[in-house]
Amino acid sequence: MRPEPCACSLSSEPRSPGAVRHRPVRTIALLAAGLAVWGGLYRHLETAAEWFSVGLLGADPATHLGSATVFFAFEVPKVLMLLALVVFGVGIVRTFFTPERTRAILAGRRESVGNALAAVLGIVTPFCSCSAVPLFIGFVTAGVPLGVTFSFLISAPMVNEIALVLLYGLFGWRVAALYLVTGLVVAITAGWVMGRLRLERHVEDWVYAVDVTDAGGGGRPTWDDRVRSGFEAVREIVGRVWPYVVLGIAVGAGIHGYVPENFMASVMGREAWWSVPLAVVLGVPLYANAAGIIPVVEALLAKGAALGTVLAFMMSVIALSLPELVILRKVLKPRLIGAFVAVVGAGILVVGYLFNALL
Repeated sequence: MRPEPCACSLSSEPRSPGAVRHRPVRTIALLAAGLAVWGGLYRHLETAAEWFSVGLLGADPATHLGSATVFFAFEVPKVLMLLALVVFGVGIVRTFFTPERTRAILAGRRESVGNALAAVLGIVTPFCSCSAVPLFIGFVTAGVPLGVTFSFLISAPMVNEIALVLLYGLFGWRVAALYLVTGLVVAITAGWVMGRLRLERHVEDWVYAVDVTDAGGGGRPTWDDRVRSGFEAVREIVGRVWPYVVLGIAVGAGIHGYVPENFMASVMGREAWWSVPLAVVLGVPLYANAAGIIPVVEALLAKGAALGTVLAFMMSVIALSLPELVILRKVLKPRLIGAFVAVVGAGILVVGYLFNALL
């Protein structure tokens, strides 16, 4: 699967001099009405999916194929509806946190505090694999310490806001909070360790010679501008990733319908010591966008896989993706890339083992 499309271009548009000031009350009322309609449709998804799969298609939930069909018919609209809602909200939030503003906040920050701040900002700042190189260059040339830069680069894809809200919608706040906290801890710790290793000399020499300046201007967007950015984000992101989401759900449906529970419990259960490193190794080349991997996670957990192992698998898929490593090779020498993979991979292993032991 290819990387999740970039929403970096969805930041606020310049406000024209003759723009009419928006009416926030009207905008909020329309958003509230739209959310009410979305909620009504979402509440009836299970009934509609059962009617479609069992009543219309004649699927028998007691069979392997029927079970997979029912899972697929319910998960596709559920995940896509959640995805559209989350992307819309994120599109609005990202008008407040542009990459340039994030870089300005982090410039001059010392390590420790900078690592924590960078990890938090990574959650809400526009980021994808295609923006890894320009963001890295901008941060380094602005004086952001290398370790702080890595905390941001690790947190931004790993603690994915789309995955966070989807996890909340599918599994509840406990699993979502677990994902958020562990992802931030890995990003902060890994960035701090990278900073302690003093690997600045392993950044490609040409990076330090780049002169990066902000475009400047643009004006403050109105709420109408922000809402348009939200709809544009839905059009761009959901319009491009939905085939990969459907494919991920199809994989999850296959696991749900055909894979025996005792098999997944033996391969990815907490009793097998090798399950966590195996999950991390398998996750790196199997890159998927965050929304596409959630149904696979849901199916694995339902079949008896341990939470820590599944969490390690999910984090490796998102944070150690092969496409991002290939792109980062443009600015990082092999030794620094190796250190990045080793430190982040070690953090993910600790998370997997820890939660397999505690939960």
